[in-house]
Amino acid sequence: MARFNTRFMTVFTGTLVLLSASLSAQADEVMAAVQEIQHQWELIKYQTPAAEQEARFKTLSEQARAASETHKGRAEPLVWEAIVLSTYAGAKGGLGALSLVKQARDLLLEAEKIDANALDGSVYTSLGSLYYQVPGWPVGFGDDKKAKAYLEKALSINPNGIDPNFFYGDFLMEEGEYATALSAFDKAMAAPARPGREIADKGRRDEIATLMAKARQKL
Repeated sequence: MARFNTRFMTVFTGTLVLLSASLSAQADEVMAAVQEIQHQWELIKYQTPAAEQEARFKTLSEQARAASETHKGRAEPLVWEAIVLSTYAGAKGGLGALSLVKQARDLLLEAEKIDANALDGSVYTSLGSLYYQVPGWPVGFGDDKKAKAYLEKALSINPNGIDPNFFYGDFLMEEGEYATALSAFDKAMAAPARPGREIADKGRRDEIATLMAKARQKL
């Protein structure tokens, strides 16, 4: 019996090691796909002429959809597919963009069910940004109360992040709360650098600086 138990534990331990290695490899593969989409998104949003962005975001949205399909059951590709779709909608504009933002919202709600904390709470940052930027009923699903609640959830997960503080500040600007918006922008500016996200960090800080100047003019 002792020999059986020893053999069983050896096999069981070996199986766990192989399973752990397999899961680690899968996780690395998912994040590699996500990081490639992130990088392409940064290049389009911050280093591509506005006239070319719609077409390029459309192509990237197809790449993001493929990543979500390949890695079913993972929240991260869904979040980035939603981010790409919502940015594509912004570049596209008009009523034709509404179907894209609805798709983005649904993807984020799906990601929330899988892992609400994925990517430092980006599910809630992205939902919050959609709910205050999309028109309200009867045109769209925009809702300032939901936007505030989602953005506050994002900040509870990632209180010092550049994106949740940026979008919260932008939301407060829309609400006419300029002093509070400046506080959020200050926190966004002080956010730690994100390794590998240098293009996005610089682009976001440029956006924040522009909004801070506008907020100061309103005070």
